[in-house]
Amino acid sequence: MQIPPLSTRLVHVSLAVLALAACAQTGEVHTGTAALADWRADAPGVRRHIRPSDLPAPAMGNDPEKSIASRVEVVPPPQGALPKVPDGFAVQVFATGFKQPRTLRVAPNGDIFLAESGTGRVILLRESAGDTTAKVEVFAENLERPYGIAFVPPADPRYVYVATANQVVRYPYRSGDVKAASPAEVIIANIPTKRHWTRDLAVSRDGQRLFLAVGSASNLGVGGMPDMTPEQIRQHETTHGRGAAWGEEENRAVVRVFDPEGKSVRNYATGLRNCSGLAMQPGTDNLWCVVNERDHLGPLVTPDYMARVQEGAFYGWPWYYLGDREDPALKGKRPDLKGQVRLPEVLIQAHSSALSAAFYDRDAFPAEYRGDAFVALHGSHSRPDRTGYKVIRVCMKDGQPTGEYEDFMTGFLLDNDRAWGRPAGVAVTRGGALLVSDDANGTIFRVTRK
Repeated sequence: MQIPPLSTRLVHVSLAVLALAACAQTGEVHTGTAALADWRADAPGVRRHIRPSDLPAPAMGNDPEKSIASRVEVVPPPQGALPKVPDGFAVQVFATGFKQPRTLRVAPNGDIFLAESGTGRVILLRESAGDTTAKVEVFAENLERPYGIAFVPPADPRYVYVATANQVVRYPYRSGDVKAASPAEVIIANIPTKRHWTRDLAVSRDGQRLFLAVGSASNLGVGGMPDMTPEQIRQHETTHGRGAAWGEEENRAVVRVFDPEGKSVRNYATGLRNCSGLAMQPGTDNLWCVVNERDHLGPLVTPDYMARVQEGAFYGWPWYYLGDREDPALKGKRPDLKGQVRLPEVLIQAHSSALSAAFYDRDAFPAEYRGDAFVALHGSHSRPDRTGYKVIRVCMKDGQPTGEYEDFMTGFLLDNDRAWGRPAGVAVTRGGALLVSDDANGTIFRVTRK
């Protein structure tokens, strides 16, 4: 047997160490009550690991349809202000002047698509050689709060799909197109728009299945779901999925799956109160989502989360949260679902408002970042002491989350009542930079390694 030279063996050892050291930065991991703390503990490199056992009991007696705190005041950025990122990284303004920029997606050719929800437009951004700012084009317009964007088929797309608040449409597309060549073709119509309106999209590797996130019509569903008998529930679940809600919540709080022509649409997973961000794990058909959980159980309950979305799985809303924890407002309503709730993989500080996720699959960042996920936390309004208003890095090992996450981009809060930025979308460019949309002041930031 031929033995590799020492230099080669050392390289292999170094790579193995990096692979094992995912998120292994200096400093302790905040656990227990420290992991639940507010924004004052935030800084690039700070890590948290929240476990179900860390959570206090839910607050009792709160109105299940009311929030418990006020919204933050959005103010202009201080002169020269930029968000904070870890040592070894640089952040720049990539583009600005947008109204409610949300989801970012990168086409196979490197063009960047942005859902500008506040104007009803889909924007195309193109990186310019030797320039840190983007060239801006309007790809499509006159849409109702566009949000999700998907390229189908993913490797060599012939269409750009866009999910708006009330429908899914598509446009013919060829690599390099900067404007839609024809009007929108409606694929799924008449999506209800009450309350949660963010509709994200993801697509399987073969392009044969698309996934659509549809959030709930309420915080908890207590007023919009009339009582049904056990037999009526059983019949409903045979067509809508285990734990599926009904009434005004029918086909809400779900991820749906459909074929590219929109001829077959059904629920793929249920009990996801508001899955605002979908992401397909690179090299797999593993679908992940980040979820905004309910607001009425207190400032520390219940966590937002990132979960792998499995077909046929039920994630608890509205009757349960984090496994068999029953929501006090619906106590005793669905004992048949106890033991049927799938636990999410990563718990995030409660009320952080996780909006989007993107896996890092490039080589520009340090090796230990590869395979991890970035998540944009838009920021809380349902707790007196703020959480969120940052981008976190979710730690993965061998393709599975460790449960830990690390602050990556912070500094948007001036104090507990004022913020100059709210992260909304994240995407990884073909060159390996991280893009972050801020929908408070209409800016796209670009993070690179120094």
